[in-house]
Amino acid sequence: MRVVVALGGNALLRRGEEMTADNQRANARVAAKALAPVAEEHETVITHGNGPQVGLLALQEAAYEEVEEYPLDVLGAETEGMIGYMIEQELGNLLPFEKPLATILTMVEVDPDDPAFSDPTKFIGPVYSKEVAEKNAAEKGWSIKADGDKWRRVVPSPLPKRIFQLKPIKWLLENGSVVIAAGGGGIPTMYDAAGKLTGVECVIDKDRCTCLLAQAVEADAFVIATDVDAVYLNWGTEEKKAIRRASPNAMDTYDFPAGSMGPKVEAAQIFARSTGKTAVICTLADIPEALAGRRGTTISEHVGEIEFAL
Repeated sequence: MRVVVALGGNALLRRGEEMTADNQRANARVAAKALAPVAEEHETVITHGNGPQVGLLALQEAAYEEVEEYPLDVLGAETEGMIGYMIEQELGNLLPFEKPLATILTMVEVDPDDPAFSDPTKFIGPVYSKEVAEKNAAEKGWSIKADGDKWRRVVPSPLPKRIFQLKPIKWLLENGSVVIAAGGGGIPTMYDAAGKLTGVECVIDKDRCTCLLAQAVEADAFVIATDVDAVYLNWGTEEKKAIRRASPNAMDTYDFPAGSMGPKVEAAQIFARSTGKTAVICTLADIPEALAGRRGTTISEHVGEIEFAL
């Protein structure tokens, strides 16, 4: 089976955790333990978030005033290499030595007329108190929004149109490699008025890009690994209910938060509808059981009535 797994940002840097290399490596080690059984049994593509890492690099760039700050597309490319290296190394310590692993710096095209450019919504960087966030916004020209009880920088998040490195990704899969690609939603690029490809100051949503990648490589299953064990109705209340299985149309009945579960559900619905195959939302540790339909939330056209976990 060919499986595409999207690692949530928390898989490499947990909310509020100090953004050190040691912390990221420790979290990569935890992620690798969950991913190794999947990679041993299936053809596997791994994507990952990079919001905290891009935000940290942007802060480091701003602190060095001798040169102009690097744009977000370049910082995104840096994080793809850094995070891919950590995942490769930690997975390589668990998989058989002869199992090849490869990280692909992945450019993704966006539309310059995408409405997202006029409404920044994608969180990047660390969390702040409202006072500190407003100070940073005033000094650095950031857009900021509330993220729970904290505040963070937000940037545009246009939809992905095309993934440029599909041929090498497919070739690596067909030759037995575990592939790490489209990290952070890919490196955002667009064609300018002269028809030249150029970088863009934005961040593409990782789940939407991974959905596009899963479709393009003809994946049999699309897994979105996050920090909750299923998609819930009435989350945060005593009436919360975990959805075990549902059709894409059944999920249309409910609204999910745009800043968290909403894009994940939407990406899962798109994949299920467009391919007729299965999408799963679950925790990292639950991936094997979720692929078997026993954990997490399965979204598939083959599901009848919506089913809730007992």
